[in-house]
Amino acid sequence: MSSVAKAPRRPRVTAEVMAGRQRDISVSEFFAKNRHLLGFDNPRKALLTTVKEAVDNALDACEEAGILPDVTVVIEDLQPDRAAGAKSSRYRVTVVDNGPGIVRKQVENIFGRLLYGSKFHRLKMSRGQQGIGISAAGMYGLITTGKPTIIHTRPDTRKPAHHIELAMNTKTNRAEVTVDVETQDFPPARLRDLHAATRRLAKVIEPEGHAALLDERDYPTGTSVSIELEGRYQRGRGSVDEFLELTAIANPHARISFVAPTKISGDDDSDVSYRGQPRLMPESAETAGGNGTFNPVQTLEHDGVTFFPRAVHELPRETQEIQPHPRGVELGTLLQMVKDHQASEGGSLYSFLQDRFCRVSPTTASKLCEAIGATSRTRLSDVDPARVEKLYRELQEVKLPPPPTDCLAPIGVRQMLAGLLKGVRAEFYAASSREPAVYRGRPFQIEAALAYGGELPGDEQARVIRFANRVPLQYQQSACSSFKAVIDTSWKNYNLQQPRGGLPVGPLVIMIHMASVWVPFTSESKEAIADYDEIRKEMKLALMECGRKLGTYLNKRQKMRRESERRDVFERYIGEISRAIESITGREANLIYDALLTQARKHTAIADAELDEDGKVVRKVTAPDDDGIIIIEQPRDDHPELPPVRQTRGEAAALKVAARAKDLESPVLISDSESAEPGKRTKPTKSPRTKASKPASAKAANRPTLDPDRKPASGRSTRKSRTDNAAPATKPRAKLRWVDGKLVRVDDEPGLF
Repeated sequence: MSSVAKAPRRPRVTAEVMAGRQRDISVSEFFAKNRHLLGFDNPRKALLTTVKEAVDNALDACEEAGILPDVTVVIEDLQPDRAAGAKSSRYRVTVVDNGPGIVRKQVENIFGRLLYGSKFHRLKMSRGQQGIGISAAGMYGLITTGKPTIIHTRPDTRKPAHHIELAMNTKTNRAEVTVDVETQDFPPARLRDLHAATRRLAKVIEPEGHAALLDERDYPTGTSVSIELEGRYQRGRGSVDEFLELTAIANPHARISFVAPTKISGDDDSDVSYRGQPRLMPESAETAGGNGTFNPVQTLEHDGVTFFPRAVHELPRETQEIQPHPRGVELGTLLQMVKDHQASEGGSLYSFLQDRFCRVSPTTASKLCEAIGATSRTRLSDVDPARVEKLYRELQEVKLPPPPTDCLAPIGVRQMLAGLLKGVRAEFYAASSREPAVYRGRPFQIEAALAYGGELPGDEQARVIRFANRVPLQYQQSACSSFKAVIDTSWKNYNLQQPRGGLPVGPLVIMIHMASVWVPFTSESKEAIADYDEIRKEMKLALMECGRKLGTYLNKRQKMRRESERRDVFERYIGEISRAIESITGREANLIYDALLTQARKHTAIADAELDEDGKVVRKVTAPDDDGIIIIEQPRDDHPELPPVRQTRGEAAALKVAARAKDLESPVLISDSESAEPGKRTKPTKSPRTKASKPASAKAANRPTLDPDRKPASGRSTRKSRTDNAAPATKPRAKLRWVDGKLVRVDDEPGLF
């Protein structure tokens, strides 16, 4: 009998031993192991996330301090001699702003601790929400390169700047400072001496009298943060270049300068200008520095330095902090709020409802107290959990106004159009801004804009650019509520092609922006908006409003094309008609040609119309109006008002067929009977039944003439009616003829045909 070897018996572990293995987990330690949750899942995305977090903080600081943002982004390639096929390289990212700066005692907390900030507990619109971004970027740089974060900050113009170098301890979620000195070097002078282009641009003077790049007078206060990390710089979709261009569109009040690294990682789309965002180059190399001045008005790239100029000189509306709305509070949160308020302030339930919630009036607070069996004098300490649960149910049933919207600062129709004009070259721009709405008790506002035609490719799907609180969203597009709203919109109603379940096809860029006190992102990396029904509905309504404006424009443009084709048909037969009329009448064809050309242009005037905000083309770019439309068309070189007339030399004296005039004051060269369709006979206008006799020739009386001296072919003359008192049923149309280049009214006479 074979024996089976028994497995060794595992030693029994007691609860005390298991308890000894438990320990606290630092939030920084958790995210260090799960950095993909924060957007640091590959080198290219890590570089983008670092720039994004630093730029967002810079814009927030400037706007909160009431300063027009001036932000400079510098990426230095620290390994320019690396192999061409290297997957990553070491870069130093530096972002400089002209904000209010940071007080010295807060530097370690802001840059060296995760989940520390002033925006998480406030219901107020801002780019940052969680207090993770810039400290997580410094942590990623420390993990990949071992280098600390370098901060220069100057909160007071009369005092020197602080130079601090710190590294995060992931075990304790605290910063360890290695360098702390004062300096006058702000912004850091080394950024102006990186290479020949930065040195040259630092000496070029703008019309305001300041240098084009990193002038000390443009940064009296502010902050500079430098992070060294492992990354990969590439142009194209999802790149730092795209992020900055989209940021410039959503923040037209900001001036952004970008110094790109000298070496670009090679791949398929490294040098591709992504659709809808063409890289605008200067007309000549002397644009910057040739005449001693530098004043870009559109996105401009020069020697590897890109400038996104300021399109508007007004800051967004200042937002106010609001209290939570009762409809957005859950039962557990309400219990905790009651406990915290009781411990800090105490007081009555009546005052608690008004102090800790918005839109709860004294009358509503009294009704809520009565509904749960309390009075306006009931102390908060006397309210047990059962009553709190009953209060929660009453809060869901009571009628309350929506939360206030002064906590939101939308981009605005004019600013969206200004941003699109700066970054997208199209012919038609439209924008729409919805009224604020509510989801889970939190106010939000949706804005949409689109650009059509121009230099955009017409055989590809439309491009969707998404924003949340003015921040571009570049990843997880298919999971975003904005993208789903675009697909759900029926673009076929607006003369666009759209496959089933897909994006519209055509030269189109669609922009959607959500402004909210708390944007419901799908993850900590803030790359997509959660798909709430209320949010998607508002997005669709905003897109439909823009679509109607585009549909009106396309319909008008199609009508112009049809009228132009109609005029082309006239021109096709002008030569034969002109020669026939000249041989019959003997009159100069040039005079008749001018008259008929005027009439033809009058009746096909839509072909030459200038569309305005109602669908007509404007020759020059003007300021957007309240309708949110801008239309651009290149002016014609041959004639400032009228299109060129296509004709050969043999048809130089050709005539245009004129349509019948609409009023008695208009010249009529062809009568109603002759302007009818060929093959159809028109009945003459009958007079009232009187004893007055008819003209000798009824047909001849209705014929027009171009030459009153010429007799009809039959040799018969036209006689007037025997009775002058017989009034016609309708007033006869005026007949005119050319005399010495002028139109003169004549009596009814036999016509030519």
